[in-house]
Amino acid sequence: MNKTSSNGHYKSLKANWEKEAQQMRVRPIKFTTLSGEEIKLLYGPDDVEHIDPVDDIGLPGEYPYTRGIHKTMYRGRMWTMRQFAGFGTPEDTNERYHYLLKHGQTGLSVAFDLPTLMGRDADDSLSEGEVGICGVSVSSLADMELLFKGIPLDKVSTSMTINAPAAMLLAFYIAVAEKQGVSPEQLRGTIQNDILKEYIAQKEWIYPPEPSMRIIIDMFKYCTDNMPQWNPISISGYHIREAGSTSVQELAFTLADGFAYVEAALEAGMNIDDFAPRLSFFFNSHIDFFEEIAKFRAARRIYAKRMREKYGAKNPRSWTLRFHTQTAGCSLTAQQPENNIVRTAIEALAGVLGGTQSLHTNSMDETLALPSEKAVTIALRTQQILAHETGVTNTIDPLGGSYFIENLTTEMEQKAEEYFRRIDDLGGVIPAIEQGFFQREIADAAYRYQTELDKKEKIIVGVNEFVHDNAEVEIPLLYIPPEVEKKQKQRLADLRQSRNQEDVEKSLESLKRAARDEKNLMPPIIEASRNYATLGEMCNALIEVFDTYDEPIIF
Repeated sequence: MNKTSSNGHYKSLKANWEKEAQQMRVRPIKFTTLSGEEIKLLYGPDDVEHIDPVDDIGLPGEYPYTRGIHKTMYRGRMWTMRQFAGFGTPEDTNERYHYLLKHGQTGLSVAFDLPTLMGRDADDSLSEGEVGICGVSVSSLADMELLFKGIPLDKVSTSMTINAPAAMLLAFYIAVAEKQGVSPEQLRGTIQNDILKEYIAQKEWIYPPEPSMRIIIDMFKYCTDNMPQWNPISISGYHIREAGSTSVQELAFTLADGFAYVEAALEAGMNIDDFAPRLSFFFNSHIDFFEEIAKFRAARRIYAKRMREKYGAKNPRSWTLRFHTQTAGCSLTAQQPENNIVRTAIEALAGVLGGTQSLHTNSMDETLALPSEKAVTIALRTQQILAHETGVTNTIDPLGGSYFIENLTTEMEQKAEEYFRRIDDLGGVIPAIEQGFFQREIADAAYRYQTELDKKEKIIVGVNEFVHDNAEVEIPLLYIPPEVEKKQKQRLADLRQSRNQEDVEKSLESLKRAARDEKNLMPPIIEASRNYATLGEMCNALIEVFDTYDEPIIF
């Protein structure tokens, strides 16, 4: 039977099969993805007829990178195993880092507390009660020195989740490395530095969007010239998803943010092939297994096409979307928290089958408190079991060619392109933020999902079904004592007494002058850091020039 007649025969068989299947019993739930997209009962060859195996799927390590950005993927190099860690004082977190590295972690990932994320020192009146609670407290170079004590920065890769004051934390890191005798050229890692998603989802900003974008482009320029192994931004969909977006929205909004940074750098006169190879992304891996895998594959394809065809990148490394994945914090439940181990394993597997370059697995207790050492170890062992016991690293993109996966990948690409058109119609990402477009879309998606849970059209085990009444939580929780805040405040007081205040004042004036004169801000920020100016002092100096941002009220 030739191919044409075989296809016709299949379609005839499928039509008859569907008539019979429609008469059979179906459970009374919604058969949709978490994004709300309808899932057909069966997928077959007719669902991939429009997909070109060369132009749309291709081969690993070759354009459009649907199947992965490296020719040998995990056969050649395993993904980087990171565990997001940070709590209490810098000494506390330094101890955890040494513990994780001893147990096989291959990269560090820093979680900062809320005052640090907001550019405030530990002794700021608005920091009270939050110091060291949800991450490590870092107010100055002195804190950063303790955070990385005994950790050779030329030997590890470090990721830092910090956005509005990212330039200051990068400067602290550079200064610590200098004290170790490590040059900026030797440093490897990533700083999140994605301010657009803060306005969209996480709401941790300091300055208005335009000066914030200027700071980011200054960091692009500095890192391009001085830190060739450092990723100056990790464009994050993770927090967009945690805010309640769908998988499609996460994909589209994250890439739209990424393209906005590309366009800002081009407008500043940068050559795309000078900075694009160091751009990186950060995605959420949620519990809808196949949808997440399709999202990662679609992201690579969209990015490759845009970078080559729209922005004119010539270097193939500029076409490759490299990304870190974290399992979904919002999928964890306080009820029956041990179930979170299973959820995390499934989400991590989706990240691996989706071709991630780096992976963080959440701990089972993170919905209740910062993770305990036991929970962190289980989370890390989850990655190691996937890597070394399951066989998923033996071949590349093992789900490639699946009728369902290929169809879903293409559908997600098409829906993302629809969002790009809507954002362009609003004038771009920043005007869309100011008009509340992203915020409304995410709120609507979150409301729809909650309604489905309330109606039990979607089930969360232990929450709206299979519930244990009065179940006790018996796992040990990490407690951050109030002494942490007292210790950090005292360290800052001692620092202010011991440093050269005249040098601090001069460096802060230089920083304000550079901001007014449109000079690159990184050199004066690094110099102020070396002089032990605090995070809050540097941020406040820039507020004098840039002002702060108030989000418009959106109905």
